Amino acid sequence: MFTDTQVLWSELIAEWELDAVEVDYIDRQQGTKCADCGTNLRGCALGSAISAFMGLTAPLRQLGAESIRVLDLNGCQGVSDALANLPNYQRHNYPQIDMHAMPFSDGAFDLVIHSDTLEHVEDPRQALRECMRVTAWRGAVIFTIPIIVGRLSRSRDNLPLSFHGAPSFAGRQDFAVRTEFGADFWTYALQAGASSITISTVEFPSAQAITLRP
Repeated sequence: MFTDTQVLWSELIAEWELDAVEVDYIDRQQGTKCADCGTNLRGCALGSAISAFMGLTAPLRQLGAESIRVLDLNGCQGVSDALANLPNYQRHNYPQIDMHAMPFSDGAFDLVIHSDTLEHVEDPRQALRECMRVTAWRGAVIFTIPIIVGRLSRSRDNLPLSFHGAPSFAGRQDFAVRTEFGADFWTYALQAGASSITISTVEFPSAQAITLRP
């Protein structure tokens, strides 16, 4: 069972220049949640992509002794809670960790995840390069971003500051949006050096997760 909450507010809708259809599916991405575990649709997409990468048929929360090395950059309700049970799970939140230059050796992790974080990073291509650098061969980088599917991506350089999260977060630089991703989001991954891209969806266009292979 899922519950629905409107999460967008008028100022953000205007800054993002969203039409009514886009408002609806972004609201669903962020505000439609599992009544049991609290995971929203983007979290469900992230969890689905992780399960596919790991070859799982059981829920993530049933994980236990798997030796997979996981780097979680920012966390995602429900998904991070499940992965935190793994013995080799590490959580490091952006912006406390610099995604442009992370303090880990090459290939230190089997799985790197982040959820609705890349749009806040100054150089998303470099952040993806860095995520892939610390990912082992045969590993994966799996993430979500808010995608407006009917337009191309744009930088918010030279535009007024815009903030995600909640109206009360306005002014917090870690919530400032640097890139608004559109239908060409996949080009950022290829430009960063990904060898392959897989898109997982639980509801289009509301909830997609992207899996990159270094």
